[in-house]
Amino acid sequence: MPASRSVNAVTIEDLRRAARRRLPRVVFDYIDGGADGEITLRENSRAFERIGFRPRNAVAGGPCGMATTVLGERLELPFLLGPVGSSRLFYPRGECVAAAQASAAGTAYVLSTLSGCRLEDVRAASSGPVWYQVYLIGGREVAAKAIARAATAGFSALVLTIDTGVSGQRERDLRNGANALVSGNVFRMLPHAGQILARPRWLAGCLRDGGLMHFPNVVLPHGAPMHYADVAAALAQSSVAWSDIPWIRDVWKGPLVVKGVLTGDDARRAIDAGADAIVVSNHGGRQLDGVAPTIRALPEVMDAVNGRIEVLLDGGVRRGSDVVKALCLGARAVLIGRAYAYGLGAAGAAGVAKAIDILRGDIARTLRLLGCGDVASLDRSYVEAERTYAT
Repeated sequence: MPASRSVNAVTIEDLRRAARRRLPRVVFDYIDGGADGEITLRENSRAFERIGFRPRNAVAGGPCGMATTVLGERLELPFLLGPVGSSRLFYPRGECVAAAQASAAGTAYVLSTLSGCRLEDVRAASSGPVWYQVYLIGGREVAAKAIARAATAGFSALVLTIDTGVSGQRERDLRNGANALVSGNVFRMLPHAGQILARPRWLAGCLRDGGLMHFPNVVLPHGAPMHYADVAAALAQSSVAWSDIPWIRDVWKGPLVVKGVLTGDDARRAIDAGADAIVVSNHGGRQLDGVAPTIRALPEVMDAVNGRIEVLLDGGVRRGSDVVKALCLGARAVLIGRAYAYGLGAAGAAGVAKAIDILRGDIARTLRLLGCGDVASLDRSYVEAERTYAT
């Protein structure tokens, strides 16, 4: 019996609830939460609900084609596992676990700079495409060395995130004492320790996996990896400018993806800077609260790009029908984040596999009910796109 069937879940929301039961509150809320009032976090998902389908009925059925090509690489599914930082806190060796499940499903995995696993180990865990998402943490020299490591290890694309001038204020993390729990100061940690002790199985696994993690892919000038507690300060000192892309191109010779585009103007800037693809993304509602949900921003970006480069999308995807709607509006593929992170937090490899299975089944069923036999045939005629802008 496939491992994914051992997880009792029908929807991604079922995996979310299972993750909530297994993880300490501070870890679950790190996955689940967004910035400030979480307006954008909620709207990312709700915006999909305001898009209606226009099916072709009485169409002969048959197997549905879900394969696509992204940056020249064939993927068996029209979604990738996007970068989720600190996944090793959700489950032991979390990034390696997720990468292995992505390759088993025939799709790509995107590793965050803020990974708890060495990028070489993540590359070794996958037999499929693996991309590296980069922040300029530690400055140009530190980032350049990590990018060079990714190239040597065999990562096939570089994803440059441009929407983290500073870290968004995630109020759940502040209330849960996230900074205190990683401070190493016993007196600061004590008031918040109960939520950790209340999850002994998670705690035992975390301790067996080495305890509080570092970031082994951010090797600071003194030669040691960045400590977990330094993240917010490091992001504030590592903002990206368009002028950084030329030196990044000097280090990285492969495909470059710019992630964090929400307007036509930024899409054109990315093309002018030499991007091979862009990701329409608002960082899952974790940065600037109140920006447009990504599916609402997608049509403007598609019009600006006008077919010159590939466009991907992330944010709010919880069902396979969400993936289909994004493809109808022009996205080449979709990145999922929380959808598989919930599975990872709930049950490790089996949970990630289950999340992929849920979305795969949803997509196949949606295609059949739409009367469309292949994701390559999807276009705007299959949706009531104007409902994307409803209030």
